[in-house]
Amino acid sequence: MYDVIAIGNALVDHEYVLSDAALEETELTKGNMTLAAFEEQQQLLAYFQLADIEPSKQAGGGSAANAMYAFASLGGKPFYACRVGDDEAGQFYLEDLHNAGVATSERSIHKGGVTGSCVVAVTDDGERTMQTYLGTSADISEENVNFEALTKADWLYLEGYLAMSEGIQPAMTKLRQQAGIHNAKIAVSFADPAVVKFAKEGLLNMLGNKVAVIFCNSEEAKLFTEKKQIKAAARALLNYCQIAVVTDGANDTIIAHKSDEQNSIDIHKVPTPKVIDVIDTNGAGDNYSGTFLYALSQHYSLPECGRLAGEVSAQVIQQFGPRLESQVYKDIARRVLTA
Repeated sequence: MYDVIAIGNALVDHEYVLSDAALEETELTKGNMTLAAFEEQQQLLAYFQLADIEPSKQAGGGSAANAMYAFASLGGKPFYACRVGDDEAGQFYLEDLHNAGVATSERSIHKGGVTGSCVVAVTDDGERTMQTYLGTSADISEENVNFEALTKADWLYLEGYLAMSEGIQPAMTKLRQQAGIHNAKIAVSFADPAVVKFAKEGLLNMLGNKVAVIFCNSEEAKLFTEKKQIKAAARALLNYCQIAVVTDGANDTIIAHKSDEQNSIDIHKVPTPKVIDVIDTNGAGDNYSGTFLYALSQHYSLPECGRLAGEVSAQVIQQFGPRLESQVYKDIARRVLTA
């Protein structure tokens, strides 16, 4: 039995540290994710090489995978559906998850496929800008999803980036239907402003009639709801969910909750831990979602879920790479949840 079944793009991250001026030369949109063909990514890597910009780190990535890594490291039991090639990168990717306690399936391996990769450009302010070559993950479909695993799970976690993939939409619909049949609650992460800008219809398909939780940042919330204020956006999101969790960088996180029984709305403001030296924001939102969902699955209050998630994310952005060492998650939980 699993606590949560997640589905997302499987990507190996390659991180580069560069200046804003160098980032401008790439023509990537700062703070956003851009999909690219293999040739386009090779051109970007050639530019880095020409500019003597060396990679700083290689790590397993992918939004939902990062979230499930945090979930497992805290003691939860997640299952992750994805699509990787039977290449060296795919083997590295799956082993990294297994070592953390994230279960996967042979269905995730595509023979002859090329595992996707994400070039993460980190500027001096710690902001992450991504260019993604999906590789075989672009063809993720029903054949890569173990629907049987969902019959024994409490949660279904859907990664917003998949809204940009038409091929996965039938599986999304089937997953939502299966979740309803087996009383599994659904959580959706918007993942990136680019998803809301260019794939809102796919997001709406993920949300269906309504889901239990939406995770997003303030920019994504405002784009999706067309509201100018974060609290108004969080309230508007309750038309699509019961709990809306809206992070806002160094500002307070807003958690909006609509009670079906009392038909009332509660708004919680959870302070974000102060971080003096932001090194790399890559994976911060993913870790927030995975940590919050873990605490929620353990029946902690919404403010407690927010505090734990905020502390984990604050630690993530003080290092390079999207994931902490597994023991660090446990140490943070022990400190925050027993305080």
